[in-house]
Amino acid sequence: MNPVVMQILHIAQIFFLIYLLCYATYLFLSVAVGAWKLYYADKMRTIHNELKHDYYFPVSILVPAYNEEVTILDSVESLLNLDYRLYEVVVIDDGSKDDTSKVLIEHFHMQKVSRPIRLAVPCKPIQEIYECPDSRVKLTLVKKINGGKGDALNVGINVSQFPYFICIDADSMLQTDSLERIVQSAMEDDDIVAVGGLIRVAQCIRVDDDGKLTYHLPWNFLASLQVMEYDRSFLASRILLDGFNGNLIISGAFGLFKKDVVIAAGGYATNTLGEDMELVAKLHVYCRNNMKRYSIRYEPNAVCWSQAPSSLTDLMKQRRRWHLGLFQCMTRYRFMCCRPRYGFVGSLSYLYYLLYELLSPFIEVVGLGVTILAGVLGQLNWAFMIRFYLLFALYGSILSITAFFQRIYTQKLRISRSDIFRACLMCLIENVFFRFILDYVRFTALIGYGKKKNTWGQIKRIKHSETR
Repeated sequence: MNPVVMQILHIAQIFFLIYLLCYATYLFLSVAVGAWKLYYADKMRTIHNELKHDYYFPVSILVPAYNEEVTILDSVESLLNLDYRLYEVVVIDDGSKDDTSKVLIEHFHMQKVSRPIRLAVPCKPIQEIYECPDSRVKLTLVKKINGGKGDALNVGINVSQFPYFICIDADSMLQTDSLERIVQSAMEDDDIVAVGGLIRVAQCIRVDDDGKLTYHLPWNFLASLQVMEYDRSFLASRILLDGFNGNLIISGAFGLFKKDVVIAAGGYATNTLGEDMELVAKLHVYCRNNMKRYSIRYEPNAVCWSQAPSSLTDLMKQRRRWHLGLFQCMTRYRFMCCRPRYGFVGSLSYLYYLLYELLSPFIEVVGLGVTILAGVLGQLNWAFMIRFYLLFALYGSILSITAFFQRIYTQKLRISRSDIFRACLMCLIENVFFRFILDYVRFTALIGYGKKKNTWGQIKRIKHSETR
């Protein structure tokens, strides 16, 4: 064989091994730091017993909805029963083609109103506004021309009346104490402009009439795999990056923002599939360019239960959209990379998301292909590589199961022995097989980018009571 080709294969194998070892080291440090911080915070809450206070920040909860008639009623009802005193709920119907608005109007006996709206950030025209006169918490429904999730959230910013707002997906539910948890960080520090919450898979829970949660791993195979993935992801990177104000993502399913700063930065982008990450990157850039003291935090005890895709088709749509949104944000804010002005965000955070999020599917798929090719050509120690991959998978599984049980412990949830066994099994499957399926989906996400760069993709929704 050509010695040049052999040398290229040898270098590619070494690079791939080093890449996996660096990622494994990062995962270990982040999960260890995250687990310790969660344990320490839980211990401090037990000692201090968290005395309740009488002062509350007024908060607006924005719920963008497009064709969400199946889940919207359960989500809104859960939002109206939060353990918090001063807040409002604003649902933005982004030109739905189903009965999303009709379901809300009829159930809550909402009435059409006319009131002036100050357009602090640009958005598509508003068609109608409805309010619920008899609700304990002010409930507003806004019907508008379709413009995408970012545009719907801009409408919510314009319509909302409070200085802080929370964005939440229409298929998600908050725990009764989640609003108080996520607001607490902003109450402790005036420099905070955004706080992200923890997203967990809604198919795991059943909420009783008294608000008590019953936890059980979902019977759907794909949903169970995503439980492990979500728990590891939110424990691993978010808490570690939070230590140096380096978070670049606040999930669009649950995040708190200071409204005047978001308005000053220009609001949500309407030409991207990753409006949540784009806004966080925009806030970093705005505050640093204007030499404004700021902090973007992550609150792991503020929990949002969000539906995960239950079919492979829907999962592929979701992950393609996520990867396209990540690509759009990373390219739009590429000027941040390694610029001293942007501190750790522009160096550590940006490089992490570039190497281990955006480029990881390409590196892992190509690395796996090169490894197989080297084996076929007799340039590989098969026994060593098989042991290495199995060890890497076992290592990742241990970190995943650590993250899973850490969340069970800190939320005081009870699980059965069968769930413990299934969780361990799912962690192995997720690390050995599932990650490579997602790598392939993300690897092919940019194919035909020009045609689908603004295509959201519809995912099938089911009622929360039927998610099991």
